[in-house]
Amino acid sequence: IRRTDFPQRDELPADALLPAFVEWLRADLRFVHRTPEALLMGYRDLCKRIDAELPRFFRRLPRLPYGVKPMAEFMSASAPSAYYYQGSLENGVPGYFVANVHRLDQRPTYEMVALACHEAVPGHHLQIALAQELEGLQPWRSLLDTTVFVEGWALYAERLGLEMGLYQDAWQEFGRLSCEMWRALRLVVDTGLHAFGWTRQQAVDTMLQNSALSRENVEREVDRYVTWPGQACAYKIGELKLLGLRARAEAALGERFDLRAFHDQVLGEGALPLPVLEQRTEARIARLR
Repeated sequence: IRRTDFPQRDELPADALLPAFVEWLRADLRFVHRTPEALLMGYRDLCKRIDAELPRFFRRLPRLPYGVKPMAEFMSASAPSAYYYQGSLENGVPGYFVANVHRLDQRPTYEMVALACHEAVPGHHLQIALAQELEGLQPWRSLLDTTVFVEGWALYAERLGLEMGLYQDAWQEFGRLSCEMWRALRLVVDTGLHAFGWTRQQAVDTMLQNSALSRENVEREVDRYVTWPGQACAYKIGELKLLGLRARAEAALGERFDLRAFHDQVLGEGALPLPVLEQRTEARIARLR
């Protein structure tokens, strides 16, 4: 990030630099879409660019298409920045990446790549639509929603965007790192609220002081953690397990490691409990050695 973008960087002590930078970033209109239509078009453009990268990383892709649409107005004031609404190939319903267009000044553009990777592809849509299309399994297996797997995969997908070359400038990379900090802060806030008796305000302050997230986003997130103990911790636990399994497969197989085959194996049985996924991965490594 150039000095001309943030000239105060040379005037502040080290411990004041990050808070000042984050406050400046939150207020800079360069990072805000002016209309809901512009935000939605930005996401649609991102998703189509990501679609073109998927064959390099996956052999199997879902047949079910997905779209991008605005969140319903009645719920947007109390909802997160985005979510995925799963569809059904059998019923003729596409999946949807649903974007919150309420208070556009709280939806910074530098977070858009990470959110698109998480909610659409290669995150929730790719994983959930593939699970729905699995054949030869009990039907409930195709609909199973194991949070630690589903959300762990979506965080893994954000990081996979690095290998896809999706974070194209310093701002987008900062947005990815901010989202990664957001996920780490979830562990702290979830535990603080439900194990150490934190107040809602303590949780909000902790996230605002240690990330570049907007206040609107932080408050909606904390409200969710208050009512859903343990859910925030599951995200990071799942991501770390997936990264660990990939690292073990790469180390064991060396030049025989095939990333597309690894991804197909991880997603090929639906949303598994992590011990089952680990057993299946270890068995596959043993077969390929």
